[in-house]
Amino acid sequence: MSNPEYQQRKAFFDQLLTIYGRKPVLEALQDSAMQIYKLHLADSNKEDGIIRDIKKIAQQRNIDIEFHDRKALSRISKNGKQDQGVAADLQLSGYQPSTVISKDILSSGKQRYIALDRITNPQNMGMIIRSVAASGIDGIILPRRGGAPLTALVIKASAGTLFRAPLFYCEDLAKELARMQADGAQICGLSSHAKHSVFENPVRTSQIYILGNETDGVSKDIERLCDTMLKIPMHNGVESLNVAVTAALIAFLGR
Repeated sequence: MSNPEYQQRKAFFDQLLTIYGRKPVLEALQDSAMQIYKLHLADSNKEDGIIRDIKKIAQQRNIDIEFHDRKALSRISKNGKQDQGVAADLQLSGYQPSTVISKDILSSGKQRYIALDRITNPQNMGMIIRSVAASGIDGIILPRRGGAPLTALVIKASAGTLFRAPLFYCEDLAKELARMQADGAQICGLSSHAKHSVFENPVRTSQIYILGNETDGVSKDIERLCDTMLKIPMHNGVESLNVAVTAALIAFLGR
């Protein structure tokens, strides 16, 4: 559908991240830096201390509150067993489709991104986001499926920088990397078994660094796309670094 109003609404709702649980939602409401679009409450909640506090802060911040039956709320939270009758939609202003990284941008030869291939640990995800936000690298490319979802655990691990980091989502990482490669980007996979060092890779074009799964590394279909595989040189018998530490090194590389 090409209707401009529809596209604008879709772009807005694509920027929403739903978190759930009484304590995570309360902490989000208490953080004035977090943009909260809507609070969702089960109409069966008892007016105990934390529910009362959640409603009070939401009212003070003029945040819309909607009440639902438990079944409807579980559809919103997507985790009826653990949502505790509370969910909230957070607005991530920096969360955009990766298609905005256009051919013109990539062909400029100056862009640097980190793409995450099946990173499943929320702590790692949050720490990677924090490094990217701090470094000034151009952003993280996140597939919608196959990795750790952007939850309250990720928000906590990122120390709130999730709301300041440039995040780009895609439906299929392999297809999107192939498109970016065709548009002029160099695709660089990270592997402890690679022959070449990240510190010796000449920068001639925009680069996308692929960080793979904590256990299996970069997946085979992504590796086949890569223009080069790079390693961080290890010493003293150390085999590899944690993926979040690797991300920090890459994010600050050349800065």
